[in-house]
Amino acid sequence: MHYMMQFYESPEERRKPTDPAQAGAYWGSWQAYIGALAQSGAMVSGNVLRPPEAATTLRVENGMRHVVDGPFADTKEMLGGYVILDVPDLDAALEWAAKAPCVTGGSVEIRPVLPPPGA
Repeated sequence: MHYMMQFYESPEERRKPTDPAQAGAYWGSWQAYIGALAQSGAMVSGNVLRPPEAATTLRVENGMRHVVDGPFADTKEMLGGYVILDVPDLDAALEWAAKAPCVTGGSVEIRPVLPPPGA
């Protein structure tokens, strides 16, 4: 079964990668976590995302495109990245989510991935 883990970080967590006193520990914890996921064989794919300021939001209303720089939603936590897992069940996905570095300073959302049509 495939699950997507979406990693959300609080404003405090988002400051760590650019703070010289915290950046090493921040990136080290993520490298260790992603390394363990990859070694386990549970990780299918994943990526770190650029900050919300780099986003573009598109909506279509009455056939007209409306493009806005940045995210549409006003939220304190930001989506920082994601990983697709191939694990037996939700409990296994939750075990991996509980180990994510952002779980104590943000959250991890886990969603089942729909299989392709006809699969």
